[in-house]
Amino acid sequence: MSDTENSMRLVTVHLGERTYPVHIGRGILGDITHFLPKEINLTGKSLFILTDENALPYANKLKTVLEDKSGASAVFVFPVPPGEETKSFRWYEKVLNWMLDSGVTRGSVLFAVGGGVVGDLGGFAAATVLRGIGFVQVPTTLLAQVDSGVGGKTAIDTPQGKNLVGTFYQPSAVICDLETLETLDKRQRLAGYAEIIKYGLINDPEFFMWLEENGEALCNLSPEPLAQAIEISCQKKADIVSQDEFETDVRRLLNLGHTFAHAMESAAGYSGDLLHGEAVAVGMMMAIQLSARLGYCNEEPLERLGDHLRAVGLPTSIKDLNGVVPHDPQRLVRSMYADKKAETGGLTFVLLKKIGETFVQRRVPEEEVLAVIKQSIHG
Repeated sequence: MSDTENSMRLVTVHLGERTYPVHIGRGILGDITHFLPKEINLTGKSLFILTDENALPYANKLKTVLEDKSGASAVFVFPVPPGEETKSFRWYEKVLNWMLDSGVTRGSVLFAVGGGVVGDLGGFAAATVLRGIGFVQVPTTLLAQVDSGVGGKTAIDTPQGKNLVGTFYQPSAVICDLETLETLDKRQRLAGYAEIIKYGLINDPEFFMWLEENGEALCNLSPEPLAQAIEISCQKKADIVSQDEFETDVRRLLNLGHTFAHAMESAAGYSGDLLHGEAVAVGMMMAIQLSARLGYCNEEPLERLGDHLRAVGLPTSIKDLNGVVPHDPQRLVRSMYADKKAETGGLTFVLLKKIGETFVQRRVPEEEVLAVIKQSIHG
């Protein structure tokens, strides 16, 4: 067994016939054909690599590996601009035209190499071209490795809101090469770390406590804490997806902070001035503030989360975002009503009773939500 295999971590997403592996390790991109399920036969197939300009070196490396080891008839690479703005009808159409013009067949496989934007856009394209082709996630950001790369959610954004057009389409495999994280700047790492914190808050107080002790080392890419946190996060996501693939029940808990976050991202115009993880960090604070206002929890979770976010360098309020999000509470609430998680009869939020115990609350009073937004704006 090679050193790469010795250092490998494996998480399995159990979905019956669509069960797939999540491989986590250092340097595994160069051995990707070894880690793909045997059901994926690449010999003689046309393969497609969707990437963004930041991850293009990894996409080119993958192209070389596939050309050398897969037996594919052709390997095509298509880079898109980085940033949330690329998750659009315009770029979705460009990706489809690229594949169709290049001779995509039902036996083709699309590899998404990049962050959450590439994974979401690529997954949606793979799900819909020719009514579905093979799909492999190769997430290269911390956020994508611990969250969006696992679970099969695919989508694009619209002017009305984030992720409003898409489908559930599971990949055949997820390949998380930890070496790709070494090119991320600190801000991108912290954005991914916000999603890791979420797993501790929703159902694992011991994990949250571990993060309080190890979070700073993890964000600095200390190898062992980093690998352990990614494995735990992927396992938690896999367990929940296995129970509730289509987000009708327990999977909704993964949206802790996201109703606030998506409204902030929409108000900020999906620009790079506000990263998804930054919005989630503030959104989780607001969700716990809302929980306290409604009498579901005391101040301890809010204080602990706020202390931890500040300790690693993440924002805790809209005020911290330096004007990127317009200070317009009514506009944020209007965005929440357009969110895909909204339901008839009012706003729905994931709320918290204590660290490690969360629940879904429907018909939350709008005036309480407005009060929390105003508090976050004014500090």
